Amino acid sequence: MEDPPCGNRCKNAERYQRQKRSETFRNVQKRIAQRIDSLSREPEKQGKPLLGELKTFRSIRVAGQRYRIIYRVERESVSVLIVALGIRKEGSKRDVYELPKNLFGKD
Repeated sequence: MEDPPCGNRCKNAERYQRQKRSETFRNVQKRIAQRIDSLSREPEKQGKPLLGELKTFRSIRVAGQRYRIIYRVERESVSVLIVALGIRKEGSKRDVYELPKNLFGKD
């Protein structure tokens, strides 16, 4: 395989970009875990209640407002059921709100 015309500078730049993405991903994971842990304290007062098909669920934002955690508070068993975690992509089949709609929205 040939070296790119910019030589080691390109290789170093690519390595640096991979390292930054990896660090960013670990940081996002850590922030998501911290936000999930925070649900152990008064989950009903966190996030916002959802509407329509998802009216029994709540949503909180995490990691720079990009990710959403969709959850439901189970009062009988004193637990929080996290049903989806992902990126909000309105209009996309991969939108974080589509999974719980598909699983729980059809009564």
